[in-house]
This record gives sequence, C-alpha cells and structure tokens, in this order.
Amino acid sequence: MDRVRGAHAAEKRRDLPLPAPVLMALRTFKTLQAKERLVLGEAYSDSGYVVVHETGETFTIKQLRRRAYRLMEVLGLRRVRLHDARASCLTFLANNGVPDHILARWAGHTNVKTTKKWCVKPDVEDLREAATTWDGLHGEAEGRA
Repeated sequence: MDRVRGAHAAEKRRDLPLPAPVLMALRTFKTLQAKERLVLGEAYSDSGYVVVHETGETFTIKQLRRRAYRLMEVLGLRRVRLHDARASCLTFLANNGVPDHILARWAGHTNVKTTKKWCVKPDVEDLREAATTWDGLHGEAEGRA
C-alpha cells in the first residue's frame, strides 16, 4: 500500500500516492484497527474509513475537529481550521514547484482555477522571494549607471 483512495466532498474517488510518513501512519492505523476488529468481532463496524472509533464507527465532523485541535495543542502547534491546514499543504506544494494541474488533481478539483483561487494562499513569508527578486533589479540598475 503506497497510495490511498481519497474522497472529495462530492465523493469523487481518486488514487493518491503517499509520502513515507503518511504511509507509515496509515499502516499503523491499519494494524490498530485489525486488533480492534479482532477484539470486538462481529460488533466491529467496518466503515472503510481510516480514522474511526475503536468500534469502527466513523467520527462526525465535530468529533474529528475536536481531536485534531487536541492533537495540535499536544504537539504545540498553532490551532488552525482543518480546511486551512489543507490549503497550507497545497500552498506548500505550489511554492515548491508542483505544477498547477497536479495540485488540482491532488485537491480533487477538475478545474485548476478552483485550486488556485481557493486553496493556494501565499502569506508574507512566501512573498520574501519576490522581494529578493526586486533587490536584484535595483542592483542591476545601480551597476549600469
């Protein structure tokens, strides 16, 4: 398993290759779920989702959000909405040269413009490279004078 089938809000299915740390975490979840399934037997509900209760039941959005916020707190991370975290990941990929059409596919969008408009959100630090580029323009003008 080096990829996972992802589901977008509209329940479109797509295959996603996984980075090594994510793959390792999912394998750990899968092992834990197998143990829980053995303990509960027929009482275990095989929902097909990765992050579930010990009984296999899916979490509500509110439950997932609470768990994510608790994990952010435990890890000493700044608390961000899950959708904003998704946008941060896509912005990171964009800033590191991943082409727009790949970003859109990763996000589950059919239109590149949707991904660029709603998911790629550069912040002030992302603009630092542009400022450095402007510095180069000033240096060239100075050298020609």
